[in-house]
Amino acid sequence: MNTLKQALLDAQAQGLARIDAQLLLLHTLGSAPNDRAWLLAHDTDALTGAQALAFKALCQRRAAGEPVAYLTGTKAFFGLQLQVDARVLDPRPDTETLVEWALDRLQDTPRPRVLDLGTGSGAVALALQHQRPDAEVWAVDTSDSALAVAQANAQRLGLPVRFWAGSWCQPLPVEARFDVIVSNPPYVAMDDPHLSALTHEPLSALTSGPDGLDDIRTIVAQAGQHLVRGGWLLLEHGHDQAAAVRGLLEQAGFSAVSTRTDLPGLDRCSGGQWAGLG
Repeated sequence: MNTLKQALLDAQAQGLARIDAQLLLLHTLGSAPNDRAWLLAHDTDALTGAQALAFKALCQRRAAGEPVAYLTGTKAFFGLQLQVDARVLDPRPDTETLVEWALDRLQDTPRPRVLDLGTGSGAVALALQHQRPDAEVWAVDTSDSALAVAQANAQRLGLPVRFWAGSWCQPLPVEARFDVIVSNPPYVAMDDPHLSALTHEPLSALTSGPDGLDDIRTIVAQAGQHLVRGGWLLLEHGHDQAAAVRGLLEQAGFSAVSTRTDLPGLDRCSGGQWAGLG
């Protein structure tokens, strides 16, 4: 008899992380992803033959590098359950650092206006809208297929984010101004060896030129035109790019430039305050 406990042990023997195996098994059983405690309480329950085959197939795909979020179609992010697939990046827990920083900057701003550039699945924009229902949140992406995912998430969650199609600030009305602009743009160098492990995710959402900073340069150059005086630009980047991003912000006229670390303590986001006229 193939029990839940044995199925999980077999998956881990294939090299799967315990949490990945649990999430895939819950998905196979049609259970919610937050029911991991239920698995422990029912570890002697038997899988049907069909369930065992389905779980084995999912484990093989995960072992080949496919993200769990694509296999289950869902990903938890900042308290929200998002629907995701191969049209968008798998939202990372590291990106919650960006959301937390934006919320800190907005805590004394009533009815703020917020812009998320390169929204992908909508994770950051939707998290901010959920945390600040009084905010007016806009989100931009150049990919129509990514916007379809984000809009579906917004509709399902009942969050009134406004979506725009285009490249960074290009589609915005000239007069549009925001208290905070956030972005988790592509920032991986085109020849980065880690790309070989990310073949299931859209390459255009990962890479940005020889040093990974081409899109960040564009955003920094454009953002001042759409920030109120004293507004903030906050950017996610690679752990070894903080100094370069701070330099770009300072050169563009941002002040109070600093970097925040993620939960593991790596440099994850850099930002600055717009001192221009706005």
